[in-house]
Amino acid sequence: MIDEQIIQQCQNGDQQAFRKIVQGYQRLVFSIALRMLCDEDNAKDATQATFIKVWQNIRSYDIRYKFQTWIYTIAVRICLDELKKSNRLDPMPEDESYFKEYADDVSPERKLENSEMVSVIKTLTNNLSPKQRMVFTLIYLENLESSEVQQITGMTADQVKSNLSIAKKQIKEQLKQLGYDR
Repeated sequence: MIDEQIIQQCQNGDQQAFRKIVQGYQRLVFSIALRMLCDEDNAKDATQATFIKVWQNIRSYDIRYKFQTWIYTIAVRICLDELKKSNRLDPMPEDESYFKEYADDVSPERKLENSEMVSVIKTLTNNLSPKQRMVFTLIYLENLESSEVQQITGMTADQVKSNLSIAKKQIKEQLKQLGYDR
């Protein structure tokens, strides 16, 4: 998304160049924060915190590596810290009822808006640890490769695989409990 010249300008303190980075990546960062935190206000705060940290650390970014992965790493770690602080998100009864309605609706044109998506994710990932939620979100909701998840999280391939396996098993069980076992 962002070329090396803009990154180098940022590394030299150019705030105009940094605005381009924020504009180029704010949707991506907000998306991952919303999916991990399941709260729009917390996702906005995490997005802001991510870009503050990016600005503070841009000089240490190594241009040989993918910039998007570097930003993901910062965002995911901020979200993980927030998840650890807040423990678990308890789904509201309306979240579960919405999920049951959504699961019964098989029309392909059905799209979730932020609040609806949050309800579904919160319901399904409620019993996951922060690491399991992070791995599940990065692989299944952000469509990242396992190798990228390893780089972002600092986990080994086995740790990513194990956390993903547990997450899938628990989500499958949650789906059964909600009556969605097709």
